Amino acid sequence: MSGAAWGADARFAVYYAPSRESAWWQAGSAWLGRDAESGEPCVPPQPDGLRRRLAELTEAPYRYGWHGTLVAPFRLAGGVTQEHVLDATRQWAQAQSPFLLPVEAATLGDFVALRPADQQSEAKMRTVAASALQTLDALRARPSAADLARRLAAPLSERQRALLVEWGYPYVFDEFRFHMTLSSSLADADERATLVAWWQARTPVLGPLAVDHAALFVESAPGEPFVLWQRVPFQTREVK
Repeated sequence: MSGAAWGADARFAVYYAPSRESAWWQAGSAWLGRDAESGEPCVPPQPDGLRRRLAELTEAPYRYGWHGTLVAPFRLAGGVTQEHVLDATRQWAQAQSPFLLPVEAATLGDFVALRPADQQSEAKMRTVAASALQTLDALRARPSAADLARRLAAPLSERQRALLVEWGYPYVFDEFRFHMTLSSSLADADERATLVAWWQARTPVLGPLAVDHAALFVESAPGEPFVLWQRVPFQTREVK
């Protein structure tokens, strides 16, 4: 994807994605049925006890690829190119120190996700995401009045509404909760519990996530699958 070029409708996002060589990348891509970097389909597992195929439960995260959001998708401001985004992300990444992130599977509302296993880890991810957002915000196109009004019509707190107006997304800074989505919205509590149990049995084997780089993802046009465009390493230091 390094030489790809996208039109004005493309959206860019800074995500966390496990290393391509890691068991975490293989497990998450298989779970969603798609490798967002290679573009190749994957054969998902079928957890015992599910009455539906796993692919039916992961339609929403399938489109976004295996990731955790740091900077939510945004269109580019006038005069900004994808090279500007890549350069800014690289400069930001060089100021970030790698670390290990313990995670656990959990139900968040009516969907299932991986999340940091303790408050210290949660705070680290919040700090990383905040610095990335502040670095890249000048490259983001501001929404039209109609688009902003549509977004503000969602059920948001006053704090979230203020963040949406200023930063283009309501779940940033103190409202940010790092997670890696494992399912669509699921009304069936038993389905959610089955998925959580499947991952709870595997996270100890997979171990903590190595947060040693970020990944630029791109949605080429509205509704298209997000693809992993570039991996951007943090400063070269031993992971602690």
